[in-house]
Amino acid sequence: MKALRRFTVRAHLPEPLAALEALTTNLRWSWHPQTQDLFESIDPTLWAKVDEDPVRLLGEIAPSRLDALATDSEFLERLHAAAADLDDYLSRPAWYQLQRERGTALPDGIAYFSMEFGVSEVLPNYSGGLGILAGDHLKAASDLGLPLIGVGLLYRSGYFKQSLSADGWQLEHYPSYDPQGLPLRLLTESDGTPALVRVDVPGARTLDARVWIAQVGRVPLLLLDSDIASNDEDMCKVTDRLYGGGQDHRIKQEILAGIGGVRAVRAYTRIHALPDPEVFHMNEGHAGFLGAERIRELVTTTGLDFDEALAAVRAGTVFTTHTPVPAGIDRFPIDLVRHYFAGPNGENDSALLPGLPVDRILALGREDDPHVFNMAHLGLRLGQRSNGVSELHGEVSRGMFEGLWPGFDATEVPIGSVTNGVHAPTWAAREWITLANRLAGPDRVEESRGWELLQTVDPAELWSTRNVLRGQLVDEVRRRLRNSWLERGATEAELGWVGTVFDPDALTVGFARRVPTYKRLTLMLRDPERLRALLLDEERPVQLVVAGKSHPADDGGKGLIQQIVRFADQHDVRHRIVFLPDYDMSMARFLYWGCDVWLNNPLRPLEACGTSGMKSALNGGLNLSIRDGWWDEMFDGENGWAIPTADGVDDVRRDDLEAGALYELLERSVLPRFYDRDDRDVPTRWIEMVRHTLENLGPKVLASRMVRDYTVDYYTPAAEAARTIVADDFAGAKALAEYRHRIDSAWPAVRVAQVDSHGLPESPVIGSSLGLIAHVQLGGLAPDDVQVQAVFGKVGSDDTLSDTVTVPMRHSGSDPLGEEFTVDVPLPLSGAVGYTVRVLPHHDLMATPAEFGMVALP
Repeated sequence: MKALRRFTVRAHLPEPLAALEALTTNLRWSWHPQTQDLFESIDPTLWAKVDEDPVRLLGEIAPSRLDALATDSEFLERLHAAAADLDDYLSRPAWYQLQRERGTALPDGIAYFSMEFGVSEVLPNYSGGLGILAGDHLKAASDLGLPLIGVGLLYRSGYFKQSLSADGWQLEHYPSYDPQGLPLRLLTESDGTPALVRVDVPGARTLDARVWIAQVGRVPLLLLDSDIASNDEDMCKVTDRLYGGGQDHRIKQEILAGIGGVRAVRAYTRIHALPDPEVFHMNEGHAGFLGAERIRELVTTTGLDFDEALAAVRAGTVFTTHTPVPAGIDRFPIDLVRHYFAGPNGENDSALLPGLPVDRILALGREDDPHVFNMAHLGLRLGQRSNGVSELHGEVSRGMFEGLWPGFDATEVPIGSVTNGVHAPTWAAREWITLANRLAGPDRVEESRGWELLQTVDPAELWSTRNVLRGQLVDEVRRRLRNSWLERGATEAELGWVGTVFDPDALTVGFARRVPTYKRLTLMLRDPERLRALLLDEERPVQLVVAGKSHPADDGGKGLIQQIVRFADQHDVRHRIVFLPDYDMSMARFLYWGCDVWLNNPLRPLEACGTSGMKSALNGGLNLSIRDGWWDEMFDGENGWAIPTADGVDDVRRDDLEAGALYELLERSVLPRFYDRDDRDVPTRWIEMVRHTLENLGPKVLASRMVRDYTVDYYTPAAEAARTIVADDFAGAKALAEYRHRIDSAWPAVRVAQVDSHGLPESPVIGSSLGLIAHVQLGGLAPDDVQVQAVFGKVGSDDTLSDTVTVPMRHSGSDPLGEEFTVDVPLPLSGAVGYTVRVLPHHDLMATPAEFGMVALP
């Protein structure tokens, strides 16, 4: 028989064990080994059975065991110590508070929106790198003490559980998760009733959502859940799956995440009497409609018009793009967006956001194709500050979105970069954390100092740690491989060989990630016989563990998985290469801990960051990677190997060349260094690379470094801009909107009428003085409304300037040709040099002169 309905009943804790409730529901336990050990001691066998999930543990534990623990003085002492440690963690001043004590003007609150959050495998609300990054962001924000609120959706079936068919095809399963069985609590009003978020949708219907709170250390993560009785069946399904359904389903999710998310934040701060966030951070464009909701709030409550409200919203908004390919951006048919935002009869006054003109909302997401609404464009137009997630990705993004700033070189597009980081307490093995605590003191693993103390550690100890972690991985590979074969229809009698899969002493290479085409899962199979020779080398074998999920609708990706599985199924190599299904955080830890080499071979420059290699590096793994994403800026020649790229070559030949380079590196560099041992059987040159990686990459790849960068370079300037623009009854917002209207009206008449030069010698050298006089017609604008710049650069055969240097010119008077601007400047370049003059808008409340995308040239 099957149940009509499933739900979770939590155990009633005896009063002496009451502290277990707080320890269980605060996800700080997921990166705190001492709390995990406490849970395990309750019932070690059950702890393993419930996959180290404390909520399930307390749901399935026998009441008699709880009663026994309630009188166990040793356990109670540990429990109270763990509870006191959590209380201390939550209340003691952290980096953020110390900065404020020193007088730094930091934001009072930050709201961080993401479509997925990978905090722990027990809360399966993520699919891949975007969600794991968001989870690490929250954890580091908690460690640093940021007043941050996370906002997302609660997916009742998560992403999906992956298994394999007998012939190696990916199969998807969608479990139903009960929020009561997850580390969540419901946001409630003062009378105990659930706080509801409501969004109106076409057809006189409403989309209601309750708000679950996942407490991530100090940081509350608000997750909206539409599966409630007040919704019709269609609305209940809005939060059913992550990245499931078609575009209509997707836009409803994004409306709920953005508009409903802002309303959830308002409910949370109201109920808890907290200040509203000054900064709103969009982690990708999925929640972009949050900006439209904030404009609606201002228009309907303060009397601002749309442009004034837009100026106020932009000042406090940060947008992070994560994709270097247009195909990775959510783009909706414009008619679908209009359907959800227009009035009941198609009027221009929005029914979803009353008070806002629909055409203005649609214009925020416009692109060259008038039939398409682009969520990344929406994010860029709503965020006064934007960034990519590595230095290279920032460069790629500036080129990718250059069209939004016509007339500017790609280098001037106002998209910066903050390179992603990873949360060391989550991803570093206990052995490394123990070593760090011994060297630098407790709780220092997320700090940037102290890593140089690794120089004092004996190479034999570092090698011993690597061997222990590799051995743990081998055990986990065998366990998971056995389970996978049983799911595929094998019997126990057929699986005796699984016990000999992998060698605890062999070089172990890991490759695990999502499976879109550009990540090239099967590049390693480009020459199957050459790979086979590497795997089966009797003196210097390689063993390869592969994992990854393909999107359920991506049959091409599933085909790549099947190719790997079929190769790994072959009898002669199946002890040296495995594909492990259902890649998630629990599997990832073993891979990052145990792999000696982390392989990443995307098509450059299509990997935005690629943080899996960072997690491997935190565990002494050496990266073997295409120079893409984070590896492009952090590879130094001693922390791993860079696979040469064949840029500009057609894809088939490029794959052949780069696969050949991969094999060559393994054969000539990686394997000899790993298997070259001293008289203690220690590969000394290998261990020096491990030491160098830990010492030099360790501080750079930390999520704490990333969150500090966001705080200093994005959150604090955004908060300062927001405070300035809303002060004195939004005087700044009104002034900036009025200025923008004047600029829009006058700009077609703005032009550089004439440029004269003087003072240049016949044979100029670097430093020779050049005087310029520009006559500029301003179309009715005042000289203070613009910035006039002289631009110098290397000049090509087509007169295009490169390596440019800009110098501001000063207003010196008027003449019949217009306003006169002058400058005398030492020549900053040698060789073939050229110059031009340009006019840009100028206002004190603009973040950059390129902000409006306006420039006038001769």
